[in-house]
Amino acid sequence: MKEEFRLLIALQDLDIMIKETKDQSTSEELKNLGFKLTGLKELQEARVKLARKIPPVLINRYEKLMEHYTMAILPVTSDKCLGCFVRLPSVFFSAAHSHRLLTCENCGRMLYLL
Repeated sequence: MKEEFRLLIALQDLDIMIKETKDQSTSEELKNLGFKLTGLKELQEARVKLARKIPPVLINRYEKLMEHYTMAILPVTSDKCLGCFVRLPSVFFSAAHSHRLLTCENCGRMLYLL
């Protein structure tokens, strides 16, 4: 998997943690389960540092997708997009595509092959 994919996935994980920490109902639920929700500032700082390592064109695409979806980048599993569960064309699985960031033709999310 290319480094850009790993960075995007890490960025997405940070964004989800930041969102859960900021969301009042989610944060209360997590606190009741025994999780300590501290470090929002550190998460935001880590996000800024990580985002600087990703090419601007990918960051822009990622952020536009995150406006509409909880997850913008997903793995392909059982020849399906894990966002919309549509079966992907067989061309996605050729060697030429194995190291590229793909796009689901149905939902537009970024996809990568495991």
